[in-house]
Amino acid sequence: MKLRPLDDKVVIKQSEAEEKTAGGIILPDAAKEKPQIGKILAVGPGKLLDDGKRSKMSVKKNDEVIYARYIGSEVEIDGEKFVLLRECDVLGIIEK
Repeated sequence: MKLRPLDDKVVIKQSEAEEKTAGGIILPDAAKEKPQIGKILAVGPGKLLDDGKRSKMSVKKNDEVIYARYIGSEVEIDGEKFVLLRECDVLGIIEK
């Protein structure tokens, strides 16, 4: 199944939560924080401007990004979890 975002929305596959702390302590599921890092799977065509044109998206498919905490909508499709959020909620692109 494909999920196609509209306007300035992006679909992100959230990175997995850390299993251990830096000191080596194994974390139970309840203590794991959801990461704010993920990979963009799809981007919308851009926000519709007042003049009828679309703004250019500053992120693209396969970018690894950091996004704001507690923002966006979590959805589950075919057993996989995704985060849908607006482009302005993406805080930065991780460059390698």
